Amino acid sequence: MKRTAKTASLLGTSLLAMLLAWPVLTEPTQAQANSAQAKVVATSLNVRSEPSLQSAVVGTLKYGTNVTVVAEDSHGWVQIKYQQTSGWVAGYYLQKGKAGTAAASAPAAAPAASASKKTGIVSADALRMRKGPGLEHDILHVLTMGTQVEILKKQADWLQIRTADGKTGWVSSMYIREGAKSSVASSNKSGGLRGKVIVIDPGHGGSDVGTSGTKWGTEEKTLNRQTSMLLASKLRQRGAQVILTRTSDAEKPSLAQRVAISEAKAADAFVSIHYNSSVKPNSGTLTFFYAQNKDYDLARSIESRLASGIGLKSNGISFGDYHVLRENDRPSVLVELGFLSNPKDEELVRTAAYQDKAAQAIVDGLADYFGR
Repeated sequence: MKRTAKTASLLGTSLLAMLLAWPVLTEPTQAQANSAQAKVVATSLNVRSEPSLQSAVVGTLKYGTNVTVVAEDSHGWVQIKYQQTSGWVAGYYLQKGKAGTAAASAPAAAPAASASKKTGIVSADALRMRKGPGLEHDILHVLTMGTQVEILKKQADWLQIRTADGKTGWVSSMYIREGAKSSVASSNKSGGLRGKVIVIDPGHGGSDVGTSGTKWGTEEKTLNRQTSMLLASKLRQRGAQVILTRTSDAEKPSLAQRVAISEAKAADAFVSIHYNSSVKPNSGTLTFFYAQNKDYDLARSIESRLASGIGLKSNGISFGDYHVLRENDRPSVLVELGFLSNPKDEELVRTAAYQDKAAQAIVDGLADYFGR
């Protein structure tokens, strides 16, 4: 994939997202009168002196750090404050409204009488909780089937709800069974790989070759397909039901079609396979997730196996605002299995032995996720 991996030290350009082209210098906007709060959703996020990749790094923030948003520019850079640090960060590594300050983190006041509580349970496999009562509002969380919630307010076909851990937001009322109590919900994280529905997405395809190797001109779309076919074979040997979003290099399903396959098949997991590129001499793998409570555990399980020794180092996991993750109701990850822009990486990832190790690591990560 033509872009730099998205940890703070691996920022660059992404063909898949198509929205992340960073200029050398941008003109910041005026600070907002009402500062917003946000949470860092990258493993490690560089804070820079100016809204530019060429500017100096003035600090580094860890995943989950709460910051104050001071201003934003038109190209995605956000000016933030944290303790004594002030500077600019890539905006798509911030999740607004998630800071553990003020009302956002304050526990809700106990109701006068517990008997007056209205409750319900989630009846959809994956229910999106939004900031407001409508599809135009940002997604805050994804709730799994059987989650018990408290109903706070109703507006048209939307309910404002609160989860047991204090998360508050709006959901479609058609996916809440009011008055029902959650029994021990069946979990898809049990029973190992046998019978699990896994959708494998070989990135790019057709006229979209993805990135190309700098030394041998290796086309990413071909590596993606080869690795995906190995992965599919190994999963089927373990008893999983496997669906591929494409099986030849001539096919080019749209991003929406890839998501539609995942949701139509009620995938227990969706794994998008890619290889990376950067203008810097970056090396190694990187695993992306979008929703903390839908995708994070899957990403962590797979990354842990990739880091255990496949021939390239792991650069960890990171938030990725990609269509195939963001719009996907199923547990989803996108893995970058090496940099084709790095001659040493390219030489290694071209080999059948490396692709076999990478595929096996993903299989083992999926097995860990489902509890073997």
